Amino acid sequence: MSISAADVKKLRDQTGAGMMDCKNALKETDGDFDKAVEYLRKKGMASAQKRAGRAANEGIIMSYIHPGSRLGVLVEVNCETDFVAKTDDFKALAKDIAMQIAASNPVAVTREDVPKDAIDKEMDIFRAQAKESGKPDNVIEKIVEGKIEKYYQEVVLMEQPFVKDTNTNVKDYLMGVSGKLGEAMSVKRFVRYQLGEE
Repeated sequence: MSISAADVKKLRDQTGAGMMDCKNALKETDGDFDKAVEYLRKKGMASAQKRAGRAANEGIIMSYIHPGSRLGVLVEVNCETDFVAKTDDFKALAKDIAMQIAASNPVAVTREDVPKDAIDKEMDIFRAQAKESGKPDNVIEKIVEGKIEKYYQEVVLMEQPFVKDTNTNVKDYLMGVSGKLGEAMSVKRFVRYQLGEE
């Protein structure tokens, strides 16, 4: 099958991937544009995961003030080089993550960062709710495990559905940008202020 230069350019414009990567993606997917986009995303995420162990000590601190000035966020997003930190794509990533924090109010970046006492408290509540419904003990633990997984998806930034595309989560969005820009990236820390909150 012959792949037209126009199709390669269209795919490149949409994904930001290299010309040869776009051409190969279209060849691999028999010219199916949507499958080619998915192919490139998977390839980008795979290469981003290989880079995940590399040191990401550069980056930016992004601020976001929600309209009305009653809610604000500061977030540190890291990458490997200051060159990438200055790109529009990286700045857009940092802004999107700041807006995600403002909208979704996570308590931690990763599940390892969630305080153990908060998890224990939630587990006690879930266990009590399951016992209240009269479920047997072996079923209760499975219910509690399922509810804790859902809890993580609500309060852990990397596991939350991405507000601009709920079909993906924040971690996959970050990996996608990492694959596109060719560097390891991470969210180091954040703080969210809301007027009147303790």
